[in-house]
Amino acid sequence: MFNKNFKLVLAAITIAIAVWQFTETNIGNGIMLLLLSLVFIFLYFKNEIILLAFLRLRKQDFPGAKKWLDRISNPEGALIRKQQGYYNYLNGLMISQTNMTEAEKYFKKAVELGLSMDADMAMTKLNLAGIAMTKNRKREAELLLAEAKKLDKHNMLDEQVKMMKQQMKKMGQPRQQFGRAANRGGRR
Repeated sequence: MFNKNFKLVLAAITIAIAVWQFTETNIGNGIMLLLLSLVFIFLYFKNEIILLAFLRLRKQDFPGAKKWLDRISNPEGALIRKQQGYYNYLNGLMISQTNMTEAEKYFKKAVELGLSMDADMAMTKLNLAGIAMTKNRKREAELLLAEAKKLDKHNMLDEQVKMMKQQMKKMGQPRQQFGRAANRGGRR
């Protein structure tokens, strides 16, 4: 993995060489070098390691995705702000399988740094709502669910939001059996 600044330097050098090739009337070489510089610019905004981790995650290969993410030794220095958000988002997704408290930290950091797509931000808020619900923080979970619903413009998470709302309703209701037994006991 190259440092983000190194990618920009490589893009600038290839553009300079492309301009030189155009002045030497080597048009084909200049076009090829311009296309190559576009690859470096693309990789500046979309980190190659994060893209490979997303591909592993898409195949449900959590250990493989974690292995790719572990190759990023210094996320603050190597990644731009949005990429750091996705780095934390992916780590949160993988760790949420085993450690909810640690996953919550990653998800909150991803929200703080920001994500490019609203659907990803909605998924992050939905995961945070689930974590808050498991920790009996109902009010926080309701707020996060409302934010996730607002961010989900294509209704891709509609089923999950409905299911979590139903679980929250069940969580808020007192147990009926115990309430009735207590009332009967008080009337005697």
